[in-house]
Amino acid sequence: MELWICVTCGTQFAPSEEPPRECPICLDQRQYVGYEGQRWTTLAELRASGLRNVFKEHEPRLIGIGSEPAFAIGQRALLVQSTEGNLLWDCISFLDEETVERVQALGGLRAIAISHPHYYSSMVEWAERFSVPVYLHAADQRWVMRSSEHLVFWSGERLDLFGGLTLIRLGGHFPGGTVLYWPDGADGRGALLSGDIIQVVADRRWVSFMYSYPNLIPLPAFEVERIRAAIAPYRFERLYGAWFERVVLSEAHAAVMRSAERYVQALAGQLPA
Repeated sequence: MELWICVTCGTQFAPSEEPPRECPICLDQRQYVGYEGQRWTTLAELRASGLRNVFKEHEPRLIGIGSEPAFAIGQRALLVQSTEGNLLWDCISFLDEETVERVQALGGLRAIAISHPHYYSSMVEWAERFSVPVYLHAADQRWVMRSSEHLVFWSGERLDLFGGLTLIRLGGHFPGGTVLYWPDGADGRGALLSGDIIQVVADRRWVSFMYSYPNLIPLPAFEVERIRAAIAPYRFERLYGAWFERVVLSEAHAAVMRSAERYVQALAGQLPA
């Protein structure tokens, strides 16, 4: 029995003798099947390929973990260190003993939390290796491809964890789309870890919001207005997207507010001059 991993989205599936016929996550309009068709791999194959994980400090007590060369969607995870334990935000497909040892040296993990199904990746592998729970919003439970007793499904609009960390459901990209609020980040001015529920764009003074990024399907204006209203009460100086370079370094709260307004105006035909 193998734990097959989709090459396009990086999701690990439940054990089976043969690869699954298809990946439901990639068949969904928010993702895609790769140009070469549905392909599968395993952790053993990835380890033999020379893939490795790199650790980069974004700021004190926040370490990015990503694979080189990039695999699947190519996102990196974020390790948030607190006096009450460490949280892994979002997840990546690749895990090896070197990675385990480095995470343990940083204080190990108390929990994992994930923004949405595109980053579920090998979450069960990570959870079992570190013996920790994985917090997922119940609205996205149907997209779990490998079940585990470590998975904790929460509901509602927010969940307070530990060390001041709070999960906030924003929806949009997925019904259960979640961001992580870290009030101690950015030297106590607050940081938001958003995956691509709020997407940091190429011009990092701005962010955007989409139903499907690869297929360029926008969210309706009312959804963006709802997201803006939901995140408005939280104060954060910095916003961390899903990739190493996707960071709004300063005045991130204002960037989200004005970006939402620009988005809504554009949908109404009021394009920037």
